Amino acid sequence: MTEVLLLVGTRKGLFIGRREGGGPWKFDGPHFNAQAVSAVAIDTRGPAPRLLVGGDSAHWGPSVFSSDDLGATWREPAAPAVRFPKDTGASLERVWQLHPAGPEAPDVVYAGTEPAALFRSTDRGESFELVRPLWEHPTRGGWVPGGGGEGLHTVITQPGDPDAVTVAVSTAGVFRTRDGGASWAPSNHGVSAVFLPDPDPEFGQCVHKIAQDAGDGGRLYLQNHWGVYRSDDAGGEWTDIGAGLPSDFGFAVAAHPHRPDTAYVFPLNADSDRVPAGHRCRVFRTRDAGASWEPLSRGLPAGDHYGTVLRDALCTDDADPAGIYFGNRNGELYASEDDGDSWRLLAEHLPDVLCVRAAVLPAGIGQ
Repeated sequence: MTEVLLLVGTRKGLFIGRREGGGPWKFDGPHFNAQAVSAVAIDTRGPAPRLLVGGDSAHWGPSVFSSDDLGATWREPAAPAVRFPKDTGASLERVWQLHPAGPEAPDVVYAGTEPAALFRSTDRGESFELVRPLWEHPTRGGWVPGGGGEGLHTVITQPGDPDAVTVAVSTAGVFRTRDGGASWAPSNHGVSAVFLPDPDPEFGQCVHKIAQDAGDGGRLYLQNHWGVYRSDDAGGEWTDIGAGLPSDFGFAVAAHPHRPDTAYVFPLNADSDRVPAGHRCRVFRTRDAGASWEPLSRGLPAGDHYGTVLRDALCTDDADPAGIYFGNRNGELYASEDDGDSWRLLAEHLPDVLCVRAAVLPAGIGQ
């Protein structure tokens, strides 16, 4: 019997949901009580799943924790796992992203941080090293923090090529490496920056999130500060696919784990009105790579709704049909078991939901 594991990071701790077969969801928590959990990951590449959590204590500061027993116990390294070298003059504000690399690099985990930097681990998240060529990129002097801070919030690794990595920074845009991080290039051509004097700069776009298509590692979906885009060449060029959405402003985007050309967004009214578009709780799905969009709302609240979904608070699991999950700043958590066709409320009255991650565990792991 398979089990689905769901990690829900909130402003005040981590909640863990588990579901066996078609049974009920069971939640426990909060783990890391009163800590803001802004990054979570489920690494299923090893003999046992490893859970990784980026927590931020108001007293002790940010740290990375891990568990190899599905959250029953947690470890924190004696020395900080993510730490800026002294010569950088920087200190860690928070961990925005934890991303296990692909099977070609079984022990590699990336961390994206604020200040905007990329760190790489070769021991499954026990310790990390700063990727200096990105930190020292010649454009860095022109990077400007977004409204939530200057964070590297997205890491994407190319299937079959461990040296190909794509990252997104608020508000510097998309950067790519094809040589394992030795060199980096901005990859924002076609992505608008309507808030700048030059609306099509080399860098400086306020990219909110990127997701990778299931069918082709070179196809990416991007939710911008304004605009929803698709790239068919791993970020070399971007095409606007926002037509058909009630708004092309939003934070979150996710891709179906198995079905090519299928992705999900949660539109918001505007940057000055960050509530669901039209005050309606709806996920929008494309099944033709952005040529058209359909609203998904069966089982979601029908009346006026004001729950904002943040950039990492929408995800899929790897089931088929896929589970789709999102949490909002109202503290509500919703799930679909049928690719998004219908939804149900899993939890409510949680603290602000900052991030969600889900995975199907191998049979017997959760026993």
